[in-house]
Amino acid sequence: MNEQQQKQIVDRLRERFERASGGSAPPATAPAGARPHGALHSFVDAGAARFGVRADQPDWYTFSACDLAPPLARMIDHTALKPDTTQEQVRELCEEARKYCFASVCVNPCNVRLAADLLAGSPVAVCTVIGFPFGASTTEVKAAEADCAVRDGATEVDMVMNVGFMKSGLYDQVEADIRAVVESARRAGTHRGTGGRSIVIKVILETALLTDEEKVIASVLSRNAGADFVKTSTGFAKGGATAADIALMRRAVGPEMGVKASGGVRTKEDAETMIAHGATRIGASASVAILKGAQTTSDY
Repeated sequence: MNEQQQKQIVDRLRERFERASGGSAPPATAPAGARPHGALHSFVDAGAARFGVRADQPDWYTFSACDLAPPLARMIDHTALKPDTTQEQVRELCEEARKYCFASVCVNPCNVRLAADLLAGSPVAVCTVIGFPFGASTTEVKAAEADCAVRDGATEVDMVMNVGFMKSGLYDQVEADIRAVVESARRAGTHRGTGGRSIVIKVILETALLTDEEKVIASVLSRNAGADFVKTSTGFAKGGATAADIALMRRAVGPEMGVKASGGVRTKEDAETMIAHGATRIGASASVAILKGAQTTSDY
C-alpha cells in the first residue's frame, strides 16, 4: 500500500464518520479503533489495509461496504447491451457490480427484472435503455417502455434522443420526446415506490452523428425537459465518447447536471481523461479492467 492509497482510506473513513456524526468525531466512549483521525492514521501506517465494523454499533459507526470503494468504481455503469447477451452474462455482470461496488448495471429492458432481483438490497442501481439504439421509436412507445422498465425494477433509464428529429431542426418535438420519458419514468417510480431512490434519466445524444452546434442544442433541450444527465453515445454508432464532446456538453449544461461518457472508454486512463473534462459517470463493459488498470480488448 502506497502513501496515496493510505490517505484515500483514511480520508474516506474520516468523511463517513464525520457525516454520520453530524460533522464531529465519534463520542469519547466509542471504541479506540473508531476514531477517525490519529488512530486511523496509526493503524494504516502500521500496515492495516482493511477495517472491520460491528453491525450492532450506533448509527455513527455503521456504513456500507461501498463507502470505502474506489471513487472511480462509484462512477461506472457496468454495461452489457449487446443483442446476444445471455442470462448467465447478466448474472456475472451483477456479481461483478456487487463485488466492485459500481454505480449501476446497465442492461437491456428484457433483463431488468433479473438484474433487480440479483441486486436487491445492494447500493448498485439497475439501469436500462429506452428507444435503443436508434431513438427512432414514437414518443408514446418510449414513454410506455420507460414505465415498464421502472415497474420492473429499473431506477435509472438511458433514453436515446430522436437523432433524426434533431438533425431536422424539430427541436420542440425533441424536447417533448425527452420530457414524455422523464415524466413517465418518474410517475412509474412514484407508483412503484423506489425506497427513497429517485429515478434518474439520462439522454443519449449520439454525439458522433451531430455537429457541435447540435450537441449544444441537444444538451440544453435535455436539461429543459428535466433529465438528470446527458450521455454521449450508445456505443453502436460510428464513434463514441471524446474528451472534446464531454467538455462541450459540460459547458452547455453547467455544473448541476450529470454528463456520462460512454462508447470507447476502455482503460483507466480513458476514464480519468473523461472525468477531467467534466464527466460524472462512465458507461463501459470493461469496467473491471478499467478499475484494475488492466488492458482490455472490449469493443464497447
